[in-house]
Amino acid sequence: MFEGVYTALITPFRNGSIDYGALEKLVAMQVEGGVDGIVPMGTTGESPTVSFDEHKEFIRRVVGLVKGRVKVIAGTGANSTREAIWLSREAEEAGVDGVLQVNPYYNKPTQRGLIAHFESVAKSITVPVVLYNIPGRTGVNFLPASVKELLDRAGNVVAMKEASGDIQQMMELYELCGERLTLLSGDDNILLPFLSIGGKGVVSVVSNLLPADVKSVVTCYDRGDIGGARERFYRLLPLCRAMFLETNPIPVKAAMAMAGYCTDDLRLPLVPVSDENRAKLRKALLDYGVELK
Repeated sequence: MFEGVYTALITPFRNGSIDYGALEKLVAMQVEGGVDGIVPMGTTGESPTVSFDEHKEFIRRVVGLVKGRVKVIAGTGANSTREAIWLSREAEEAGVDGVLQVNPYYNKPTQRGLIAHFESVAKSITVPVVLYNIPGRTGVNFLPASVKELLDRAGNVVAMKEASGDIQQMMELYELCGERLTLLSGDDNILLPFLSIGGKGVVSVVSNLLPADVKSVVTCYDRGDIGGARERFYRLLPLCRAMFLETNPIPVKAAMAMAGYCTDDLRLPLVPVSDENRAKLRKALLDYGVELK
C-alpha cells in the first residue's frame, strides 16, 4: 500500500524553533510535485533533537496540511520500545497513514530482540508499520530471515525502507517475503537498480527539493519506460551524491536554503555544511538547473 515516492521531510528551523510557516510551503510543494507520501520526523527530520511535544505537534501539523491528499508515514522509532510505542500511539491519534520504525540504535539488540521490539510496537497500534533498516547509523542489521519471522507475527507490518547498502541482502529479502512486504529504497543513489530487483519506490531525501523529478523516475519505470527511467535517474545521480557530501540532512538543508525554501538552521550536534562542500553542492545544483536565490 506504500508504493511510489515518499519524501523524508526535513524539519525547518528558524532561530532555534520549528518554522511552521516554512513547513506549510514545503508540504504544499510536495503535494504539487506529485509525491505519494510524506515522512515527517524521520532522521532526515532531525527527530533525535526535537522534544516530545515538538514531535507530536509537527506530525499533527503535517497531517492537517496534507488533508488526505497524500499519505503520511510518521517517524516514531526509538531505541526504547516503550518510547516507540508511545510515539506511535500519538501519531496514530493524529491521523497518520502509517509509522516508520527505525532499528533501535546504540543498544544493539539481537535478532530476537529486534523481532520482539517491532512486534511489540506493531501490536500496540492499528495503522500499518514500515520498518527502516539502516545498520550504518543504528549499529544493527535486521536480517531477511528475521523480517520474515516478524511478518508471521505482526500482520500490520507491510513495508521496509531498506538502506543496508547490500544489494544481495535486498534480493534475499524479496525472495523470502515477496509481495508480503513492500520494499522502498532508503538511498536515492541506488533507486534504479533497487526497482529492478523488486523494489516499489523510495523514501527520498532529494525529493525535498525535486519531488516531481524523483517521481518521474519511478513513474517511467512502472509504465515500462526503462530508458526514460534510466535517463532521469542518471541525470539526478550527481545531485543525489552531492546530498550526501556530509551527514544527512546537512547538505539537503543547505540546498533547500540556497533555493529559498527555508533556512539551513540545524540543531547541534549537526552543524552547517563546510565551505568546501557548500561550493560543491552549489555547483551540483546549478549544473542540474535548480534556480538558486
